[in-house]
Amino acid sequence: MKKDKGAYHHGNLAESLLDAVDEIASQFGLEAVTLRACAKRIGVSPSSAFRHYSDKRDLLTSFATRALMQLSRNLAVANTRARQDGDNALMAVGLAYIAFAIDNPAFFRAMWNEEIIYAGNDAYVAASEQLSAHLKGGFADSIHDTDPAQLSVEELLAWSSVHGLASLLVEEVVGRGHSREYKLNLATRMIRSMAPAFDKAS
Repeated sequence: MKKDKGAYHHGNLAESLLDAVDEIASQFGLEAVTLRACAKRIGVSPSSAFRHYSDKRDLLTSFATRALMQLSRNLAVANTRARQDGDNALMAVGLAYIAFAIDNPAFFRAMWNEEIIYAGNDAYVAASEQLSAHLKGGFADSIHDTDPAQLSVEELLAWSSVHGLASLLVEEVVGRGHSREYKLNLATRMIRSMAPAFDKAS
């Protein structure tokens, strides 16, 4: 939702510009994002925006970093809640991954798009490594894992399956015109079909 002009101040301008990236990218695509367009959307001068981000690539790097951090948090929360409630952790983590993509398509498209970001940025690298650690750690601790430093074939199966379906849904190759509920139901059925592979591994 676009906020009223004047609602921004120096303390949160950097974050507000990232909100504007999300709005513009969700509506028109990442290619439509510019610092000037983001500044205009939140009602500040372009010079104010350039004090926080040197160029579009810098802005999108922060946006991708935010996406990685948010996905990491979502996976951790899903796992914790599943274990507290006695639910299937793999199902919860897999659905959290796919729901993140459905609900935040601009985030999902930006996360690993090294053509539009500074992939060597320290904050981005740290966020990427944090998410990678979650995925290597038994797919966010949802499946049996003997080596948290490496991706096992089971972790690769889980990640590639949910990431692949998430991509198909975001790009509307699958599920075009269908509701969020339909898409998550499809994801539930897919994750459930993977269960035998993990039962054998454990």
